[in-house]
Parts: sequence; C-alpha cells; structure tokens
Amino acid sequence: MANDFNAVGRRKSAVARVRLVPGEGKILINKRDIDNYFGLETLKMTVRQPLNLVKVGGRPVQGEPRAPR
Repeated sequence: MANDFNAVGRRKSAVARVRLVPGEGKILINKRDIDNYFGLETLKMTVRQPLNLVKVGGRPVQGEPRAPR
C-alpha cells in the first residue's frame, strides 16, 4: 500500500479518480481494459500521455482521459 498513488481530476461536473499501483502496466478503466473502454486510438493516447511522464516500475499504469492532466 505504501507504493500506491491516488489522485482526483475534475472537469465541469465530471470526476475521475486515478490509482497507480505496482503491477504489469495494465490500464483499467471501470474494471475494463483500455482497449475495450475506448475505441479510438486518439482517446487511448490521451489517457497514456500523462502516464508517460510518470512511470512506475518503467511502465505506464492507469487513468481517465484529460482529468489527470
């Protein structure tokens, strides 16, 4: 638990909660894989963009588009 990082992003009335945990580098959104949650590659890129700056164990972890930025 000491290696977990939590953050909240807000935009208008939307709220995104992000939890970064050590692991395999999977990105899960509402318990679904990023590929099943977002169909467009541009949305997936938007999710991964802030995670490329913050790498845990050398791999990107979890997010929701634009809220963590």
